[in-house]
Amino acid sequence: MRPVVLLTVVCCGIAPVSVRGAEAPLPDRAAEGLRRAVKFFAGEVAVEGGYVWRYSEDLSTREGEGRASATTVWVQPPGTPTVGMALLRAYEATGEPYLLDAARRAGECLARGQLRSGGWTYRIEFDPAARRRYAYRLDEPSDRSSPRNTSTLDDDTTQAALRLLVRLDKALEFRDPVIHDAAEQGLSALLGAQYPNGAWPQRFEGPPDAEQFPVKKADYPADWPRTFPGKSYGHCYTLNDNAIADAIDALFEAGRVYEDERYVKAARRGGDFLLLAQMPDPQPAWAQQYDAAMHPVWARKFEPPAVTGGESQGAMRALLSVYRRTGDRKYLEPIPRAIEYLRRSQLPDGRLARFYEVRTNRPLYFTTDYELTYQDDDLPTHYAFKVGSGLDRIQREYERLLATDPAELSPTPSSKPERPRKPSATSIARVEEVLAALDDRGGWVEEGRLKCHGSDDPTRRIIDCRTFCRHVEILGNYLAVVSQ
Repeated sequence: MRPVVLLTVVCCGIAPVSVRGAEAPLPDRAAEGLRRAVKFFAGEVAVEGGYVWRYSEDLSTREGEGRASATTVWVQPPGTPTVGMALLRAYEATGEPYLLDAARRAGECLARGQLRSGGWTYRIEFDPAARRRYAYRLDEPSDRSSPRNTSTLDDDTTQAALRLLVRLDKALEFRDPVIHDAAEQGLSALLGAQYPNGAWPQRFEGPPDAEQFPVKKADYPADWPRTFPGKSYGHCYTLNDNAIADAIDALFEAGRVYEDERYVKAARRGGDFLLLAQMPDPQPAWAQQYDAAMHPVWARKFEPPAVTGGESQGAMRALLSVYRRTGDRKYLEPIPRAIEYLRRSQLPDGRLARFYEVRTNRPLYFTTDYELTYQDDDLPTHYAFKVGSGLDRIQREYERLLATDPAELSPTPSSKPERPRKPSATSIARVEEVLAALDDRGGWVEEGRLKCHGSDDPTRRIIDCRTFCRHVEILGNYLAVVSQ
């Protein structure tokens, strides 16, 4: 027994030293962790190269903004374009071909989900029966009498798909005909959907009738209905959910990549619309959506004609972005007046009302029965009727830009710092944390619920695309620094 005991003691004593000695350096472990994570995500999580938003740990249940089948992917961020862009950025940081291949597959997925109208709707179906309900550009014409062919700019859907395809086209040196053609078709559709005044609708199927949409400045309606009229608002000039700002951003990116002034001019026209859309005194801010007469109008039953504290901040950020790209100071001119007005309109807690009644400037709210009211004691919980104020940040950026030589402008809010020569202690700790969280498959699993499957859904651990994208960015940036 004695020799056996001694052998056991020796083995136990040297094992930890042996493991420590065999542990690979952090750059090697980060590279291997990134490869494992992408292999799992692109190989087992993806459907036809695309993604939804969240999955149960075993991948049996999935969802985007709604429930998703095993043959459905989501375009609306943080779905396929978001994941594809994370993969592409990691490729740009590391040069690893497998990352470009995974990003290409996401782009090919988007190409197969592109509608004949040129853009995208929220999801893409790959079940053959479900696909017949849609007018997908690369499919044979559907045998249905009126397949769905409405592209949407809501929630950065079409715009996000275009940004990925454009960037991917460049990374592939414009040699992939599927990616290149999808990008060109989508950009052409976005140009065609632009109104004469530079705005875009929330949804489109083709170019508008220019004669029906004269170029006017925004103004107050003589009167407006206090009850929801139930009319479609998809054709309205739409600022809600940053629809126009995201379209401007996508076109500036296309102009940069393709060096094509058509896209830059269209983006500038989008900025020109924001100048037209600023309401006159006494409320020099913006509405969520406008009709052809440039009056604020109803959208959904909880979105009345009003001046908005939320979208107005988005409009100012968009104007700052247009100025950074053009150096034309006309895009800065509306901002001081809007900031001053919105500061006067802040609620006692410092926030802004989502809606301010035209002319009176009284905050507007809804009851849980969707009755319009001036009271805020019975609000529905699914929607932000009060929004945070970013006015200080907007004003600081405005003042910084005003003091910056136009020749030194950067398209981002503040110039990105140069990549550090070596990773910081904080970045190393983040990399270690990200690697430690990988499971045996290469997945990042976290505590969470699926939001669209009801209270009886048993899921308590999920895989979230936002987490994947964030962790891929951490690993990619770290590897870019250590490989310098």
